[in-house]
Amino acid sequence: MSGHSKWANIRIRKGAQDARRGKVYTRHARLIEMAARTGGGDPFSNNALKHAIENAKIDSVPNANIERAVKKGTGALQGDAMAEVLYAAMGPSGVACLIECLTDNKNRTIGNVRSKIEKNGGRWTELGSVQWMFARKGIVVAKKSLWNDGLELQLIDAGAEDIDASGETIDVTTDPAHWIPVRDLLKNAGNEILTAGLGYIPNQKTAITDKDAAEHLQKFIDLIEEEDDVSEVHTNAEIAEEIME
Repeated sequence: MSGHSKWANIRIRKGAQDARRGKVYTRHARLIEMAARTGGGDPFSNNALKHAIENAKIDSVPNANIERAVKKGTGALQGDAMAEVLYAAMGPSGVACLIECLTDNKNRTIGNVRSKIEKNGGRWTELGSVQWMFARKGIVVAKKSLWNDGLELQLIDAGAEDIDASGETIDVTTDPAHWIPVRDLLKNAGNEILTAGLGYIPNQKTAITDKDAAEHLQKFIDLIEEEDDVSEVHTNAEIAEEIME
């Protein structure tokens, strides 16, 4: 789950689940639509749209979906305006949660998300009481094909703040402004990009050392992420490695 020291591996596993693929497509379409609505439908002059399309292609979103989202954003096709909203909750075992949503109806979204939280062992809370525990960061994860000291130095020069290449992936965090050059460096070096963009990394973590507690928390997150408007749940859970295995 996001926010855990091995969040990348969990995200990759979840991204591979076919049951979630339709939702992944919807999330990318909404981000593309928002970018096109704000800056126009030409990715060459709208960097936000360009990067939204690139990220959609990483997740294999069909070109037809991308084109339809751009047309909705520019008004060529009818569609309600999308907005990003962020909510907060305390989950099982006292774990802090930030919940990212993309919605065309904030009243519907807040009602559905709050109900799902409170019915499944969580507590709705004010955003400010949780958000301070997290930092907004650029996050890039690549499948490790090529790795050496030279590439590591280039990543640092490009703005990488933290690099973990100890496993099968290269996980990099940056400040919010530098994830794009880091992504491009890894890609141009021959490493397949698995995910890239902005996310929330916890400054303070809550240790989970009990298997039942970890399973309860995972179920809680899964239930929230079933909501159509929820794009991602970030937590400050740090689950013991033996439980993760």
